[in-house]
Amino acid sequence: MAVQEARGGAPAGAHEGGCTCGDCPHGAREGHRRAVAAFLNRRDEYAAGQGLPVAVAHSASASRQWVSEELTQSAALVAVRGRAEGEAWLTGLWRRSACTVWAAVVVLLLVQALTAIGAGWSGARTAGLLAALAVAVVLTAASWFHRARGGVLAPVIGEDNRLSTSRAVAACWVLFVAYAVLVPAARLAAASGHRERDALIAGLGLARGAGLVTVLAVVCAIAVLVRRVVGLRVLGQRLQKVRADRPRAADLLTDDSGRGAFADLQYVVISAVALVFAAVRLARRPDQLPDLPWGLAVVVLISAATYVAGKYAEGGRPVILSVVRAREAGDLDGPIRQGDDIEIRGAGFVPPGAQGADRLSRMTVRIGAVHVHVPLIPVTGGFSNPTDNALTVPVPADVEPGRVEVQVVTAAGVETNRYTIDVTE
Repeated sequence: MAVQEARGGAPAGAHEGGCTCGDCPHGAREGHRRAVAAFLNRRDEYAAGQGLPVAVAHSASASRQWVSEELTQSAALVAVRGRAEGEAWLTGLWRRSACTVWAAVVVLLLVQALTAIGAGWSGARTAGLLAALAVAVVLTAASWFHRARGGVLAPVIGEDNRLSTSRAVAACWVLFVAYAVLVPAARLAAASGHRERDALIAGLGLARGAGLVTVLAVVCAIAVLVRRVVGLRVLGQRLQKVRADRPRAADLLTDDSGRGAFADLQYVVISAVALVFAAVRLARRPDQLPDLPWGLAVVVLISAATYVAGKYAEGGRPVILSVVRAREAGDLDGPIRQGDDIEIRGAGFVPPGAQGADRLSRMTVRIGAVHVHVPLIPVTGGFSNPTDNALTVPVPADVEPGRVEVQVVTAAGVETNRYTIDVTE
């Protein structure tokens, strides 16, 4: 669709890429769509051998370098448009998040009204509605103060501009516990008898809410621990992180590359099930903290431990396993010389989430004292160079003959091990 729009023009009434309609996100979105369409169209043309200047068409290395530079510049424009769209999307998110919060309050009111048919309206329903209004007001105010960072979602957006699974789970438990405390608090404020007040205060005792308090403490501690673990692993070059253009709901269930992550998935699912159970218990007994059974609490704790273990296990430093002379069909076998292409084989060259051309173009290979940018080699639907386990670069003439060290610097800024090769004259 994007390529068709680039060839056929934008639909009537669409905003231009330079739209200045205040907080309107349509201009940034349309600009990004057009930049992506132009890039995909250009990449597929170069992959088919079209659009090459006559001056470089006679040389395979010159044409490859020219194509790589053109795609790099086009990818840089796509990256700029993507960041602009992400900022515009975050700016408009606070309104949608605030509307979602108040929609949840309306849904709660409707559910209470339907369940009150026949049974009658009770003080517990009034307390639940007042607690929901109090939480909604707080969230709306927080959304306003963080409107430039996504509104209500600002606390659960990580430093890499993705939704953090650990923070999202902890935030859900915090909000639920706050609501569960406000419900008996509202009833306590309206209680007139000593026995009723004593019963409400006893309902907040630790003996009843031990399982809930334990789960809350663990998930909050994990949110802090995971942030620390990820930060230390990034600084220690044991984990590669690249920044996303904007957060997405799928971030809660996937890794940075968009693939489903078992550790995140099971943590979200089990926590959601436990929250639903706790909500049902609160609805049945609104005069006390939800009595979360220890069996269910232990299941949540095991799920949390699995999530933390997954964070420790993911990632790894990129590594060079071997370097060989790249040989085309018809070439004679021989040593590595100046001007030859070398193929670097290893693992972890492309960090998760860095499959875009703007990220791939930032990869560099250090050959001796010379830094060589990895050329982008397009094919239909993607790139054949670089890849996660192999990349090809030329040996420049500035490299002195002899034993030199080769090292890859990924898009995340992480350096591989040094590998020694022999360069002959």
